[in-house]
Parts: sequence; structure tokens; C-alpha cells
Amino acid sequence: MSLLQHKNFIFSIGILLLLSCKETNESQQLIPEPTAVEKEISTSPLSYDQILGALVGSAIGDAMGASTEMWNREDIYKTYGYISTLTPAIRVQSPEGTWDHNLPAGSSTDDTRWKLLMLNYFENFQPNPVNFSTFINGYYEKSLDLLKQKSYSSSIDAIEHPIEQIDWIKEWARVSRAYLKGPEEYMLAKDRFYGGEMSCAGMLYSSTLAMISNDAEEAYIKAYQHALFDQGYAKDISGLVSSLSFNSFRIQSSDSLLNSLYRIDPMRFQDSRLVGRIAQDILLNTQNNARDAKLQNLPLTKSSAYQSLINSFPKNYPHEIKDWHIQHQMYSFLDKNQRAIAFHAAEIWQILIASLAFADGDFNKGVEFAVNYGRDNDTVAAITGFVLGAQVGFERLDESLKQQVLDTHKNVLGIDLEAMAKRYVELLK
Repeated sequence: MSLLQHKNFIFSIGILLLLSCKETNESQQLIPEPTAVEKEISTSPLSYDQILGALVGSAIGDAMGASTEMWNREDIYKTYGYISTLTPAIRVQSPEGTWDHNLPAGSSTDDTRWKLLMLNYFENFQPNPVNFSTFINGYYEKSLDLLKQKSYSSSIDAIEHPIEQIDWIKEWARVSRAYLKGPEEYMLAKDRFYGGEMSCAGMLYSSTLAMISNDAEEAYIKAYQHALFDQGYAKDISGLVSSLSFNSFRIQSSDSLLNSLYRIDPMRFQDSRLVGRIAQDILLNTQNNARDAKLQNLPLTKSSAYQSLINSFPKNYPHEIKDWHIQHQMYSFLDKNQRAIAFHAAEIWQILIASLAFADGDFNKGVEFAVNYGRDNDTVAAITGFVLGAQVGFERLDESLKQQVLDTHKNVLGIDLEAMAKRYVELLK
């Protein structure tokens, strides 16, 4: 066989093998990709009782934590014992806190102000990041106009309120203004927001975006898009808080409510190499800790462990010793996972999950758990109160707590929560 004939023979064999492989490949049946679960679209509108329950529940949590915001729990116990009622906000005014010194019990912080600010935004703009930035900038400009009023120039003391208004919103306006200018300026401004830390910025208002959404995934996406001030996976957490809030209007079981979040990941954080989805890991670990704590038996009454538990029992604790045993163990778990700053999004997310898991649907227990842990307790309690308030509705909230919060907000802070709820109902029609 000549060299040419040999090459032709090899070429023919190659063609036959290629055709044979093609036929084999075409006959192969690949295992299909899992089908995406259909979204559960909610067609039933939220009731006034649900919306008012969420708003007042959030304000109760905010107000209950206002007097001890950023305290550690040892100082809380020394001063108040275990907090289960509303206490006067004996504190110095601040932009993120109360806007006057030493306000009466039932007064709240920026966590409640954001609920009203977002309502004003929804009523005047189609929700999207550009409009949100425009709205924040407009609020900042209006705050500047307030400072320019002649009535304030005649009194040094009177200038405190407009300055507080500006101080509260200026950090947000810096980022919003840069967002409208372009990606480079926006990234520089966002990296400076609250020192570049992974703060809980989007968590302050993401629950409100749930109320204008049609399903839990849409609630996540809306919050994610509006989380212009969040760093890294804090955006994922803001989205999850919105989904959690959406589902809280529709799911009563605390386990089912928290478990519903595992199916929501439209930005595919779970696909992240090496790290995975941090927010989901926190969710799972905290749920497991709560389950373990609830399964533990009380120590024997004559044991040193029992005596230690009795010694840690805070004054005015309104529940059973078994509840404190569970709560104490969960607090120890949270202590081990504290971040460098109290308003870190991951820490607030973890305490929120723990509060809901401990409460098992009991509004007072959940809010008390968040408040008495300390740290950034008004923010955690505000979100906890929103979720549990949405679940139980306004009528089933503690009578004395809700009435005091309604009265103080209307008569002292100038925020009519009942009127807010009616506006939200009208907006959602």
C-alpha cells in the first residue's frame, strides 16, 4: 500500500468513527435540569388590620429598644431589669435616634421614620433605583430649605431640628446624588457610606417594599434594587428581609416562615465559589441553634449549672424558667457570633432570625428577645415587630403597648400610624 493509499485509508476510518460517535451522541438522553418552581402570586390584598399590625408592631419594637439602643444586656438588666414594657427614651438626641432629648415612653427612632419616608416615596414615584435616588436628593434639598427659613435664624436653639433633619439624610443623599451621576462616582460614594462598613442600611426600609410586591421573589428583587447603600452580601440580606416581610402577611408558622427563605435566591448567591451564600448559612445555623436550645432539659435543681442559671435570671422576667434556659443559651450563641460593630447587617440578620425562632409566633416574646439582647436592639426589634405584627394583626397586639405607641407617635412625634396604614391601604388598591 502506497503512502497516499495509507493516508486515504486512515482518513476513511476517521470519518466512519466520527459518524458513529455522532449517531451515538444523538441517541444519548441527558438528564434534564430541574424545573423552576412556579411563583406563588398573591392576589388577595393586604387588610388594614395586617398593615396597621405591621406598622404598629414595628414601632413598638423600635420604641421598646429606643431607651437602650447600643447597650449591652448587662447594663440593660442593671438599669431596667428585663424589659417587657415601654420605657422613657432617656437619651441625647441624635440623627439616627430620637430627635429630641429625653422623650416619653413610646417614642421611636429612624427605623419608624423610614416607614413614613418610604410611604411618601411610593405615593409620588414609580419605585426604581433612579427615582429612589431622586426622591432622597429631593428630601435633602427640602431639609436645606427648612434650615434657610428666617424663623430659625433668630434662635440658636430652634436651629437644632433642621440640623437634625439634614444630618439624618445627608449620608444617604451623598450616595444617591453620586448614583445619578454615574457608576464611578457612585462606587466611590457608596464605599464611604457609614465608613464603608457593611451596615444594615437597606434593612431599615426593605420591609415596606414587601407591601407593594406581588410575590416573595419580587419583594426580594425590589429590595435588592433599592439597596443602593449596602455593601456585599448586605444586599442579599436586605432582599431576604423583604421576602420575609412579604411572607409574614401570609404564613403563620414561624418554622414555615423562616424555611420559605431557602427557596429565594434570584441573584444566585448560592453559586458563589469558595464561600457560598453567607446569609443562608447564618439562617441555617441560627435555626439549628434555636432547635437545639429548645431540646435541652433544665439542669438538675441541686446542680451548679442550675444555680448558675438562677443567678443569670434577670429581674422582672415575665416567662417561665424553661424559657429563660432556652433564651440564655441562644444569647450565648449570638455572643460568639457578634461582629465588630453592632449595626453590621449580618449580626442584625442573625439576631432577627433568633428572635423569630425563639418567639414561635408570640409577638411579645419576639420583640422582648431582640430588645433585651442589646446591641442595635431598636433596629432588630423593629423588623421583628413588623414581621410578627403582620402575622398577628393589629387587633391581637398587646393593648397597652399599641395604645401607648399610637398616642406618643401622634401627639409627640407627629407621626399618625393609623393614618399611615390607611394611606398604605389606599396605595395598594
